[in-house]
Amino acid sequence: MLTLLSRALLAPAARALYRPRVIGRDNVPRTGRVLLASNHLSFIDSVVLTLVAPRTVSFLAKSDYFTGEGVKGRLSRGFFTAIGAIPVERAVGQAAQDALDAGLAVLERDEAFAIYPEGTRSRDGRIYKGKTGAAWLAMSSSSLIVPVALTGTQELQPVGSKLPRLHRVTVEFGRPIDASEYGQANSARARRRLTDVVMDDIQRMSGQEKANAYNEVPAATPLEKVKRAFGRNRPS
Repeated sequence: MLTLLSRALLAPAARALYRPRVIGRDNVPRTGRVLLASNHLSFIDSVVLTLVAPRTVSFLAKSDYFTGEGVKGRLSRGFFTAIGAIPVERAVGQAAQDALDAGLAVLERDEAFAIYPEGTRSRDGRIYKGKTGAAWLAMSSSSLIVPVALTGTQELQPVGSKLPRLHRVTVEFGRPIDASEYGQANSARARRRLTDVVMDDIQRMSGQEKANAYNEVPAATPLEKVKRAFGRNRPS
């Protein structure tokens, strides 16, 4: 109820203030299991996507936004809960599978869920190779995938900026893709093929230059390197 109320209040206000250009809204089914797979340019991408989508959309957000104390912590927790965010630990090792399982639970309730196949934000504006977690989700839940291209969000809230600026963005929803046509979730080849099709659609709509590599933040500690190594067999 809180999520629906926040959309009813925030979405019209945001659209009036920022005047986002939205293309292909009719490509998003209004009911049933839908996975929105988007490029990732800014912290604010999830907020923009949630407020312009024609239906309520859930997405993952790091647990830090839900565990703060005091007034600031309560405001952060309330805001992210209201816009449909689901708290998860940073996606490394087992946490990566836990994040996918959280998304799967949303889809199995016949709801909409948003994910970034690139994993983390692009800091140079290029579009990176997609990880196969989105394909695993869609195949495991028999969901449709709607590719999404965000343009201009890196100017709306640049990396390091705490508040959004006044800048117009474009959100384009591509044609739905039936994941069942690509094979089973336990096939690495099928997941890779579907992922590449989705990323090609996103790149075509966004016009971004292809990086032809994965976009991974360097491991901060030796322990994190080990966790990543052991987690490579998962559908990340």
